[in-house]
Amino acid sequence: MTAGVVGIQQDSPTARVAAAYRRIAEVDRPEVWITLRPEHETAADAAEVERRLAAGETLPLAGQLVAVKDNIDVAGLPTTAACPEFAYTATVTATSVARLQAAGAIVLGKTNLDQFATGLVGTRSPYGAVRHAEHPELISGGSSSGSAVAVALGLADIGVGTDTAGSGRVPAALHGIVGIKATLGIIPAHGVVPACADYDAVTVFATDLDRAVAAAAVMAGPEADDPRSRDWPADVRLAAPQSPRVAVPRAADLAALSDEYRDAFARTVAAVADSGIETVELDISPLLEAALLLYDGAIVAERYAAVGRFLATGPAGADPTVAAIIGAAESTTGPGFAADLDTLTRTRARTALLLRDCDALLLPTTTEHPSIAAVQADPIGINRRMGTYTNFCNLLDMSAVAVPGQPTAAGTPFGVMVVTPTFGDQVAIDIAARIGGLAHAPLLVEDGVQLAVFGAHLRGQPLHWQLERIGARFAGEISTTDAYRLTALDTVPAKPGLVRHGAGLGAPILGELFTVSRAGLGGFLAELPPPMALTSIELADGRSVVGFACTYDAALTATDITEFGGWKAYLNAAN
Repeated sequence: MTAGVVGIQQDSPTARVAAAYRRIAEVDRPEVWITLRPEHETAADAAEVERRLAAGETLPLAGQLVAVKDNIDVAGLPTTAACPEFAYTATVTATSVARLQAAGAIVLGKTNLDQFATGLVGTRSPYGAVRHAEHPELISGGSSSGSAVAVALGLADIGVGTDTAGSGRVPAALHGIVGIKATLGIIPAHGVVPACADYDAVTVFATDLDRAVAAAAVMAGPEADDPRSRDWPADVRLAAPQSPRVAVPRAADLAALSDEYRDAFARTVAAVADSGIETVELDISPLLEAALLLYDGAIVAERYAAVGRFLATGPAGADPTVAAIIGAAESTTGPGFAADLDTLTRTRARTALLLRDCDALLLPTTTEHPSIAAVQADPIGINRRMGTYTNFCNLLDMSAVAVPGQPTAAGTPFGVMVVTPTFGDQVAIDIAARIGGLAHAPLLVEDGVQLAVFGAHLRGQPLHWQLERIGARFAGEISTTDAYRLTALDTVPAKPGLVRHGAGLGAPILGELFTVSRAGLGGFLAELPPPMALTSIELADGRSVVGFACTYDAALTATDITEFGGWKAYLNAAN
């Protein structure tokens, strides 16, 4: 997960555009693009970004170059979904892409895909099979093939894709890049040609986790025109614990892996354990069984509802495999669909129980890396196998972050996914950052309230688990103004009491700042035992934050320990 993109200069937006087109000509991969914008148009966009920067705008993605999967609308460009007869010129840009542009990103063009986002191989397109970036005889992975390869080849900084069965993760695994598939609805799907409307997610590819999360954060947020879009809930977890517990599949659940992928996964799990993350084996067969419903059950009727009637007209550009899959869904029944929904509801409940003592699930992203020739010989069987570990995620409303694992023995990329329950996206990112050796995880969720703690809730202290239980995020060490005094209260467990006496009547007291969810803060307040209280605390840097204090009468009968300047210093002196 390295920073930067090969082939694109880290320079002005105009220079980055020019470098991108030189790189596009150099690699000569026309199958990546269905519509590549003329350079003069993107250069004009770059000049506009530079004007906005000069005017003082803050643009977090200034000059970042974006490749957009061609089932996502960009105003003025055709949307084909990889079927020429389906094409229309979009008049409105999809919300997700418009948000990237508002943040300073520049769209290079529309990329190839498995037709109607149906496939994980990248070969099901009349515009040509998208070849792997480094090994052109191998598949690129799909359906978001073009967007992933554009990133892997250094043509774009950010690839925008979609993911129903794994399309935003499998291509990432095959190329050793990052793929983020947020909880369903967190990134709006407005302006996306549906595959399975209830299970479609807009996704992000990038070469490193920081860039991928930055793009996803810009794209996230509810959209009035998307009835399935969602906002972060009041109790969203904002961090993984310091020592996370991660579930991994038992050996029997890894039977679908090729030998080289099974070896790479074992080495990845060992490396994860060596990094301080606890791993525990679980039986994930209920999840794998649910995964089969996406194509082999009645859920596939959603694909027919999206484009089945169009394909039934027999367009010349229809991919025969895609047409057969979607066409067969016409025979699904209402009772069958209802039965599958019931199965999914029950499996979601089982999954919640299965993972109740774990922070995430670590899985191989896919099972193998086949050649284009092999997929052409067996287009259904290989594709089905490759979705073994990805197909259930959206059906069960889970989030996933795909990152590189340990490479295969031959040195080729191997990818893993950190999978978490609904709205556990930041936890997945934190654990993915640990796997990638990053010192700090980027923030996707910045939706909390700051809470200052000074005693038993500090890291390493006996009540810190209460903060970890609600997913609190460490935000740094702090100090109060000199208006506070600190006392040692007679409580179990031992804790201090902070009381404001007035400017100059105390001393700066050291503490720690955490970001907690709104509901988490409310829970703390509801369960707070006497004589503790939550109040506004003045920090030495001028900020005022919510923090722990105690009642004045309790402090009067406690031992004053202000001279130590903090609870940990007092405990160290006492020992």
